Amino acid sequence: MKKFIPLIILAVFAIAIYGWVKGFYNTAITEEESIGEQWANVESSYQRRSDLIPNLMKVAERYAEHEQETFVKVIEARSKATSIQIDPSNITPQQLQQFQQAQSGLTSALSRLLAVFERYPDLKANENYKELMNELERTENRINVERNRFNEKVTPYNNHIRQFPGNILAGFFNFEKKTRFEAEKGAEKAPDVNDYISK
Repeated sequence: MKKFIPLIILAVFAIAIYGWVKGFYNTAITEEESIGEQWANVESSYQRRSDLIPNLMKVAERYAEHEQETFVKVIEARSKATSIQIDPSNITPQQLQQFQQAQSGLTSALSRLLAVFERYPDLKANENYKELMNELERTENRINVERNRFNEKVTPYNNHIRQFPGNILAGFFNFEKKTRFEAEKGAEKAPDVNDYISK
């Protein structure tokens, strides 16, 4: 019987190691999938904003037909922002920075457009315009919420794969640290379209 004791100890040890590896791997996969799902929500919010812009410009064109240069800049910024596609399972800091820069470019162009619209009281009185502005404000708030939720999903994943001894398995299974959204200078809060329209 004594000769089986080392085998029993080895078997118990092997089962414990298997359980630890399995638990680590499955948790990492679950958290990674959660990040991917939340990234889809981020993209959806940005896409919603992008979809609102043509409708906003269509309503505005009748009133602000002399603002074609501003319209073109918004169209170009929108095109650039929608052209960037990111694989959520492999978001690099460079990709996220590129994505953020493109979205910030669109935000800036849109802000300039809304400031221009201030010169057109008939446009601001238009009911379709008012509704689109309300929808744009809700969308900007949703973007901020979804970005924050994305960061909240990234944190536990990064902690899981970077803490010892899990970091050893993370290297073995090629789990890499995910990048969070970072606020740009002067962007502590989501843009507020009320800054550009009459109260």
